[in-house]
Amino acid sequence: MPSEKRARQRAGREYRLAEEARAKKRRKQIRNVIVVAVIALVVVGIVFLTSSNSPKKSSSTTTTTTTSSTTTTTTSSTTTTTAGPITAIPSADLSPVGTTGKAPTLVVPTGSPPTNLESADLIEGSGAAAVAGDKLTVEYELGTYSTHKVVQSSWTSKPLQFTLGKGQVIPGWDEGMVGMKVGGRRELIVPPSLGYGSSSPGTGIAANDTLVFIVDLQKIG
Repeated sequence: MPSEKRARQRAGREYRLAEEARAKKRRKQIRNVIVVAVIALVVVGIVFLTSSNSPKKSSSTTTTTTTSSTTTTTTSSTTTTTAGPITAIPSADLSPVGTTGKAPTLVVPTGSPPTNLESADLIEGSGAAAVAGDKLTVEYELGTYSTHKVVQSSWTSKPLQFTLGKGQVIPGWDEGMVGMKVGGRRELIVPPSLGYGSSSPGTGIAANDTLVFIVDLQKIG
């Protein structure tokens, strides 16, 4: 009999152990289910948040219109003259030197007119040299290639006064008178681009005329 009792006790322990093992397995399965459910909820939440925060593409079509702007540049009728090289008048084309204080004898060359400004000092002069901004007092004679004679002379009226480099005279003078000394006599041959261009300012000066000047510098200031 004692052996039967022990057998029953052993069977009872084995049964309890089996029940505990099954209970433990069920608890583990429940935990696994809960963990999977929690993970699924987290994943769903992340997906929801990501989709709600990401920019949505609009189904409408946006048309961008580029307006072409047209700029109109207006060119002033004022002609800007760029200074070219000043070359020496060939000796064969020079007028006679003459005498200081007396009207010169201007001779217009017979050849083709030059395209650049030409200059020559017939009488050197002394003292201060003219620079831009100086007020000059001069006597002059003007001849033209179109007439081959003198068409203007201050010697028959009065000296001319002007400020050098201020556009008060033709560009050929503003360029060609620089460096001239008081008491000097300078001959200038001025192409149309540095003279009166295509306009005719008066009798004896044609459009696009080449001008020949003899200028005596009497005073600076």
